[in-house]
Amino acid sequence: MITRISILDRSRTREGHPAPEALRDTVELARAAEELGYHRFWVSEHHSVPGVAGSAPTVLAAAVAAATRRIRVGTGGVMLPNHQPLVVAEQFGVLEALFPGRIDMGLGRSVGFTGGIRRALGRDTGDADRFEEQLTELLGWMDGTQRAHPEVHARPAEGLRVPAYVLATGEGAGIAARAGLPLVVGDLRARDRLKEAVERYRAEFRPSTRRSTPYVVVSGTVAVAATEEEARRILVPEAWSLARSRTRGAFPPLRPAAAIEALEMTPKERELYEGALAGHVAGTEEQVAAELARIAESTGADELLVTTSTYDRTALLDCFTRLARIAGLS
Repeated sequence: MITRISILDRSRTREGHPAPEALRDTVELARAAEELGYHRFWVSEHHSVPGVAGSAPTVLAAAVAAATRRIRVGTGGVMLPNHQPLVVAEQFGVLEALFPGRIDMGLGRSVGFTGGIRRALGRDTGDADRFEEQLTELLGWMDGTQRAHPEVHARPAEGLRVPAYVLATGEGAGIAARAGLPLVVGDLRARDRLKEAVERYRAEFRPSTRRSTPYVVVSGTVAVAATEEEARRILVPEAWSLARSRTRGAFPPLRPAAAIEALEMTPKERELYEGALAGHVAGTEEQVAAELARIAESTGADELLVTTSTYDRTALLDCFTRLARIAGLS
């Protein structure tokens, strides 16, 4: 069993609830996660997505850190190709200065998923290919080793120790290994690809001043409930949003499970919906505990980052409470 468990919340919007409410829900969930004994609470970056309110992760991380006392807080992640590394360093420097010893810097290489978003951000798909270069620059701003701009310093970031994590997409595992940084890799539905990425990371890992040994965080959806059927219903809203995004081109707010189950779906929608429901870690406490033990054995992961979203906030909190009990969190 993986005993170090954390939460990544994407501030999913819900039908009938305004986007600002989703951000407040994220802060409330962070408070609950701290009380349940979770190790970290991370927030994400998405731009112009109807179903996601989290567009400014460092701002939201500040709100989460201010509302909590002990839990580590960070980003899963800041999409570095969307930003200038100096600005990212400054933002994390401010966070670390305000909440010393509690801030994590999770970094990803994605850019906006549509041409319009990329143009609005002043980026294009090629910027993702510069992630490794940008990562090196960012770390240089943090530790004071960058020399491209010798007259410039990232204040108050320079000299502060903010742990950095690389979110694995594409070449992410190799980049994390070469940088000597922890790896965050998902998802749990693609076990063979996940295991392959972890093995590559460990084989290629180069010790650095930030980390002397590999550290693996596996990420994915986990749904725990009193029955298998209740656990499956936790997954329904997100599965439907994913199916809609692939047929309509937009990722919509979450709908109640009952409303989705009553829908007449096209054959394509049904295929995508059922596919989105499959492969997650879901079931009763006993079933989920057994599955997480298998994941721990096959990956040797140091940590589990749970990304579960659903419409029913009560069911979501119950899910995280049961998961904390399975893992023996305090």
